[in-house]
Amino acid sequence: MNILLHEGSVYEHLKPFTFTRPIGEIRIGILTIAEKYRKRGIEVSHLTRDYLSKKFPATKDHVDVVVDASICPTDSFVSALSELKPGRGLRYQGNIVAVCVKDTGLGEDIHSFTGECIDFKDHLTKIERLWHIFQHNGSELENDFQLLTNGRTSSPVSSSNRILGERLFAEEGVWAECAIFNTLSGPIYLGQDVTVMEGVTIRGALAMCEHSQLNMGAKIYGPTTIGPYCKVGGEVNNSVLFGYSNKGHEGFLGNSVLGEWCNIGADTNNSNLKNNYEEVKLWNYAKGGFERTGLQFCGLFMGDHSKCGINTMFNTGTVVGVSANIFGSGFPRNFIPSFSWGGAQGMTEYKLEKALETASRVKARRNKELDAEETAILTHIYELTKEFR
Repeated sequence: MNILLHEGSVYEHLKPFTFTRPIGEIRIGILTIAEKYRKRGIEVSHLTRDYLSKKFPATKDHVDVVVDASICPTDSFVSALSELKPGRGLRYQGNIVAVCVKDTGLGEDIHSFTGECIDFKDHLTKIERLWHIFQHNGSELENDFQLLTNGRTSSPVSSSNRILGERLFAEEGVWAECAIFNTLSGPIYLGQDVTVMEGVTIRGALAMCEHSQLNMGAKIYGPTTIGPYCKVGGEVNNSVLFGYSNKGHEGFLGNSVLGEWCNIGADTNNSNLKNNYEEVKLWNYAKGGFERTGLQFCGLFMGDHSKCGINTMFNTGTVVGVSANIFGSGFPRNFIPSFSWGGAQGMTEYKLEKALETASRVKARRNKELDAEETAILTHIYELTKEFR
């Protein structure tokens, strides 16, 4: 089966992360949404915006089913998709979530589909707002853990570690010494070539993706996901790092999401609870203003390639765009536009050429290249976000 993940208008509500990727490339649990399909043996591509389509192309010539990209698939959902007959749709909680277009000539806009539909009644997780990423990370981490470890045996870990419970799974190449792994509150998944240094204390659920690292003395509360090639230290609670991002030093990160190629300076902290315990409001690009989250705990959302200096303090419910550089004393505003430079004392524009130079240097440290496709994407975002600076 070949699936085309259709974004619709939901991507507007998931910016800044969807500035640089389709919805299907959002990481939640252990895997990205697209990877959740691929691990089930399904070919996946993305129906996304024009400026992203070169990096994330759609294979429209061989599509069987068009699916709402915001859905995190389950075994029962994938089974229902495979049983869909041409020209029929799948409906969940009153909304069209999939249409079988094989050999029908139907278009890709599933939300305008008016044909016969089957109701899907099992529970599905949908990622439609920024806070859904950390809010539903626990259930998705559990699902992905089952998917990745079912029928397999964990690689051994050193006897110098203390393991509570029986739900730790280590892939090959894991190095962990003198750490505490508490799996009683959720599973712990250690990906290939993960490093867990001495004195680390983990209370699951936790996913560490390949080549990620926990520095000495780190304190991790689940459900938390540390994406591939991330380095993490200090205290982290219920947060998701997509990949290639660092929070290597002391400081608190809670109820937060970091994109790729971010760097959090030493002793940086974010607030995840307002002093008056009121509901947190969060910037929404689609609405051009702040919206209610319904949450009392809500932290920092930082887009790709953004950085902050040492001792930065982020207010409750702060949204940082792409390629922002934040530093200085005091609390910056709780919406920081893309390509901004500065802090609480004021912001200026982070010139595109300088931002691209930094991005290139950062990627080179991981033996990666800022290629023409990514340069074009960042250039487009720079123009797209001028109205907010």
